[in-house]
Amino acid sequence: MTVPREAAIRAVFLDVGETLINEGEIYGRWADWLGVPRHTFLAKLGAVLATGGSHMDVFEHFRPGFDLAAEERARAEAGVPNGFGPDDLYPDARACLSGLRDQGLYVGIAGNQPVEAAGQIAALGLDADVVGISDVWGVSKPSPEFFARCAELADVLPDRVLYVGDRVDNDVRPALAFGMQVAFLRRGPWGHIQDDPEALSRCLFVLDDLAALPKLVAAHNAEPLGDVP
Repeated sequence: MTVPREAAIRAVFLDVGETLINEGEIYGRWADWLGVPRHTFLAKLGAVLATGGSHMDVFEHFRPGFDLAAEERARAEAGVPNGFGPDDLYPDARACLSGLRDQGLYVGIAGNQPVEAAGQIAALGLDADVVGISDVWGVSKPSPEFFARCAELADVLPDRVLYVGDRVDNDVRPALAFGMQVAFLRRGPWGHIQDDPEALSRCLFVLDDLAALPKLVAAHNAEPLGDVP
């Protein structure tokens, strides 16, 4: 009997923040809005993440009682809306997406993002079959329903999906638990602060950027069948 060592990849879904979008300037603009030096804001962000907190804890630290929706409305009214644009796209993102699509793979972008991110991603004109936004779907990572939605959209079994993300807690562990293959991207605050050797050892790929991903996927899919006793 012969079977592949790992199932062939038929679909690739990529996270948004710190996978396709560089959030450094986004957080920098928040620091400016809050009147905090950027290096101080980012240092606090790293410290909070290292102890298991979230970026919302950082906002609360610098502005007790922080209300994200209210602050976003105020920023929009002041002409400095929250969000991202072409300048925030990582340089390797477009080539990676196109390289995957060129292989005939189903390529999706899916992450925990507000409703407004759908339009912001659409404006970038990225080469993808679908864009999934948690606040549009009504389900977010690490819920298994989020990953189920990805597999359903691609119309493939979970083990034929490669999910690419920078977070151990929101991307690696839940995608593996759902039966997907995973590429961990070690960039951005979460990618460098979070660590789980056992979970990362189960990832198909551990990457420092997206440049090599299309070739790695192509090589994986070209691997010969292995004998099973």
